[in-house]
Amino acid sequence: MSELTVVRYTVTAGREDRNAELVRAVYDELGREAPDGFRYATLREGADFTHVALHVHGAQPLTGLAAFRTFQAGLGERTVTGPAFSHPELIGSYRLLE
Repeated sequence: MSELTVVRYTVTAGREDRNAELVRAVYDELGREAPDGFRYATLREGADFTHVALHVHGAQPLTGLAAFRTFQAGLGERTVTGPAFSHPELIGSYRLLE
């Protein structure tokens, strides 16, 4: 069984690049760890960030990553709104979330 999680938030003006840098560090660690059963993407539009995660068979490796804990540690201080979590129903995907 798969679960889709979407997280949205807006970063305080002037902190967008720092937030993106912290997110990239998470991807670097994910690349080294290569967790099975997990798909993840982050989108940025100005100060708005959207994270999309697909958890296959309950896989949730982010909390075990040092870079993710560093990212989370200052998130409240970097954001104006959010984070807002949702679990939308995946209707279809063409190779995006496979």
